[in-house]
Amino acid sequence: MTRVAEVMPGYGYGDATLTASPVTLEELEQLKITVGLTGDDERYLRLAGEVLTGQTTPIVLHWRSQIIAHIPHLARHSRALDGSPLPAYLAASNLRFEQWILDTCLRPYDRTWLDYQHEIALRHTSAKKNQTDGAPSTPFVPLRDVLGFVAVMNDTIRPYLAAKGHAPAEVEGMHRAWCRAIQLQVALWAKAYGGGEW
Repeated sequence: MTRVAEVMPGYGYGDATLTASPVTLEELEQLKITVGLTGDDERYLRLAGEVLTGQTTPIVLHWRSQIIAHIPHLARHSRALDGSPLPAYLAASNLRFEQWILDTCLRPYDRTWLDYQHEIALRHTSAKKNQTDGAPSTPFVPLRDVLGFVAVMNDTIRPYLAAKGHAPAEVEGMHRAWCRAIQLQVALWAKAYGGGEW
């Protein structure tokens, strides 16, 4: 599996100490059907992973520095409570954000992946935000902002998918697969925010 860095503080994919996702593999398969994720999409995701390898740093900098940093109610979740920067926290979380891009495209969506999705979600909620890095930041990221930012990620990823000269039909296939994969993940993350009617 491709890694964006040899050392990634706080990246615990496959760690046996992680809390198991309460979502069953059967529910995951049902959710894949719900979002329309097909075997063809999985093939396009692998291709997207190849295309995005080597581009994860500019993608995350685009999202974090050019978009989130200019939206105060989003930027505050990567800053101290007084609004001052937290460079170490940002650097560590950026690496994990970069790895998440590749994990989205290149990891099998199995029990290990499902458990790490739950961990990612918990790190955005009051249950675990800031614990990984010991950051004195906001206590949680509102689910509405997590869900809302999906539109931005989906819109802005397309130029990166097209950057290596693939045919328009292949770029479209990669983009469609990416959008479905992100929708799948945020639907899973919603479980960690609570609510018995998930």
